Amino acid sequence: MKRTPEELEELKEVNCGCVRKKEMARSLLKTSSMSLGTKLLHQTGIALYNTSHGFHEEKVKKILQEFPGGTIDLQKEDNGIGILTLNNPNKRNAFSGVMMLQLLEKVIELENWTEGKGLIVRGAKNTFCSGSDLNAVKALGTPEDGVALCMFMQNTLTRLMRLPLISVALVQGWALGGGAEFITACDFRLMTPGSEIRFVHKEMGIIPSWGGTTRLAEIIGRRQALKVLSGALKMDSKQALNLGMVDEVLQSSGETESLGEALEWLKQFTEGPTEVIRALKKAVSSGKELSFQEALQTERDLLGTLWGGPANLEAITRKGKFCK
Repeated sequence: MKRTPEELEELKEVNCGCVRKKEMARSLLKTSSMSLGTKLLHQTGIALYNTSHGFHEEKVKKILQEFPGGTIDLQKEDNGIGILTLNNPNKRNAFSGVMMLQLLEKVIELENWTEGKGLIVRGAKNTFCSGSDLNAVKALGTPEDGVALCMFMQNTLTRLMRLPLISVALVQGWALGGGAEFITACDFRLMTPGSEIRFVHKEMGIIPSWGGTTRLAEIIGRRQALKVLSGALKMDSKQALNLGMVDEVLQSSGETESLGEALEWLKQFTEGPTEVIRALKKAVSSGKELSFQEALQTERDLLGTLWGGPANLEAITRKGKFCK
């Protein structure tokens, strides 16, 4: 049946309307399928706690600023590897209030470092970290103060853990208390001979609260974590390796030599295109924090940023897929 020009124009409008509705539906489906957790992992700089949780970051920062001492130093190499150093050797690299603030600043700097793909965290002068400076701890004497500090450090270390960089904690000397918690926020842990990891919190009348309890149970399992925490066990390099707390014991104990070993160890995981390494870290983080379906969706989205990209096309051209 031959249609009049008016009928054809009307049909065209109907078809266009259907297309628009389909596009809107697809957009809505894509938006609705992304949960809050997925959105958090897709964005950097998102904190766990804010004012809706009763957390007032600026107030905590003002208090921490009153306790100076030490620094957090960050060195970013041209090869995409960063070295984060806890530097307060007079107090065995214990966290002062200012160091806690500086740690957050350095994490934010790393979030914005698009060329980065690896990170080594270490302490100055052959000691990792002995926890928190007691002067700051004593000043934060109320339960409200303790919870506020807990939320501040959980925010910071979770952001560190979510960085699209493969991170390694280099444990030299002691990693005690908050220092032991810190290393659980890294992807891998290496120890030098003669080093020690110990969660001393029970002896201080508290529990690990910078996220260390939760992360430790994930790393070594609930039963072993309960033993380590309730016994305030001293873990030397051999015990830590047997528990799965650390990935390798290095040969060197010297500060310079062990850093060189750690850099060489990390290199095996960071060789390759930066965008691929960063996407791999994001995908694994999603599998850890999101539901199965959400993690699959994140894989899909990340693949979309790589497929047909420079690294993918170069690999196809080389035809060297798995032959090396």
